[in-house]
Amino acid sequence: MSDRIVLGSRSPRRHELLAHLIGADHILVCPPLDTNEAPIENASSVDDVSRQLVCIARTKLDDVVAQIEQREPAIKCAAILTADTVIIGFDEQQRPHVLGQPPSDDTWPDVVRDWFTRYLLRSRHLAITALCASRPGDEVIERVVTTEVTFRSDGGDWLDWYLSTGESKGKAGGYGLQGAGSLFVERIEGSPSNVIGLPLRETAEVLRQLECVINMPENRCSRVSSFAVKYSG
Repeated sequence: MSDRIVLGSRSPRRHELLAHLIGADHILVCPPLDTNEAPIENASSVDDVSRQLVCIARTKLDDVVAQIEQREPAIKCAAILTADTVIIGFDEQQRPHVLGQPPSDDTWPDVVRDWFTRYLLRSRHLAITALCASRPGDEVIERVVTTEVTFRSDGGDWLDWYLSTGESKGKAGGYGLQGAGSLFVERIEGSPSNVIGLPLRETAEVLRQLECVINMPENRCSRVSSFAVKYSG
């Protein structure tokens, strides 16, 4: 059997994170053909968001599995992996609000500014990722990983500058932890890589549960460990 992992995602950040674990040469990217996702903006609770995220990740997995089965010659792989990540902010009544990616038109700066002002600055928010993985023709493993992020109280001083960088585009919640968006962060409880789109430790555990034989050279393990503790303080 091949030792390649099929990654059902268009996200370059998710690909980069998985490459930290197994090396880019062991990844085969096969995004879902159907780009429509069930809306979760109106979810009434964090548990409801988590359940809907799992459904989205599972639908992506089914899509990718169908593609693999239909290809000629058949794709050989050790496992198929899909995921979906959202940011959840809380209003003054502590009601959850799902913050997806900003709109792709010229309104994105206003939308992101509103998110920062209402839900992110001076408050905690959650990054939630649903993972789905399986070996070809085998059971599906589902995991939900939650990370709590708190922004600095003086982050508003940097908001105009941050919007001018354009980094918010295409980012769940309108910021990139792996980039300039990290200057807003005061504290992270949980997996930092989860905020970016793929929790490294939990992904490694899922692949191990699927009995995927992935060689992780010592220097790669060191890089993953360094990344995991970068924001722990």
